[in-house]
Amino acid sequence: MTEQSPEKIIIVCGPTASGKSDLAVCLAQVLGGEIVNADSMQIYCGLDIGTAKPSPEQQGGIRHHLINSIAPDHPFSAADFAAAAAVAINDITSRGKRAIVAGGTGLYIRALVKGLVDSPSGDDKLRQSLQNEAGLIGNEGMWEKLRRVDPELAATLHPNNLVRIIRALEVYQLTGIPLSDSQQKHAFSLQRYDTLQIGIAVERQKLYQRIDQRVDQMVAAGLLDEVRGLLTAGFNRDLKVMRSIGYKEVAAHIDGELTFEDAISLIKRNTRRYAKRQQTWFGADSDILWFEYPEKFDTITQHAIDFFE
Repeated sequence: MTEQSPEKIIIVCGPTASGKSDLAVCLAQVLGGEIVNADSMQIYCGLDIGTAKPSPEQQGGIRHHLINSIAPDHPFSAADFAAAAAVAINDITSRGKRAIVAGGTGLYIRALVKGLVDSPSGDDKLRQSLQNEAGLIGNEGMWEKLRRVDPELAATLHPNNLVRIIRALEVYQLTGIPLSDSQQKHAFSLQRYDTLQIGIAVERQKLYQRIDQRVDQMVAAGLLDEVRGLLTAGFNRDLKVMRSIGYKEVAAHIDGELTFEDAISLIKRNTRRYAKRQQTWFGADSDILWFEYPEKFDTITQHAIDFFE
């Protein structure tokens, strides 16, 4: 018996406001495909304007999977995404369609394609102790503590990334093994799919202009009312989704903590920073082929056709 070849899928990735949704739809129309959403916020129901979720018109008659799938107060992890996306991909390909995964959540894409590192479950008491320690010695102090036990991982983390620093220290104290060692052994080596990964390249200043324009469009489309409606429905500011960009700033305005103008300025600034982090994440992946879009759409399409043939 011979092993079955991995299923072929296309991945469209890149920073926010780069044109991923539009490119995915255009490719799906050419290839006879369907789209699997890989945006960690568009998966939630009711978060439409602030997540730039493609409207029915923008979806261009293409079926989209994992959009409006989860209630805002329902936890959903990268592992959950990988499992749900695998089901969607199997459904798509079983009907003779092409699967196109599109989104900017890098960890979701990595979890789907290469799996996640196994690590011990969290220890609430230990984590609280580390958080208390962070309050005493600060982010830099915690980063230095990580550097002493796992210099390789520390070199990849900014001192302000306290969540990941604490998690890495937690894993080390629970196992005595640096998290980077586990990552190296795993090396995201479980190749579940044969992929063509397309990244959309946008010059940074141009991208920032697009982001500012998109935020203005969100405001005009009713972002304030969307956030107010979510709060009224009982989805409070402590929820993970309500702490995401766009929602946390507007919620702060609704509670009188920010002027509306300041809230919008913060959304633009925080989105630009997020886009920069996305560019860094995807830029480190040598499997991604980068193209300008829509300028290079014909080239992208030919790559996709050749890939499937």
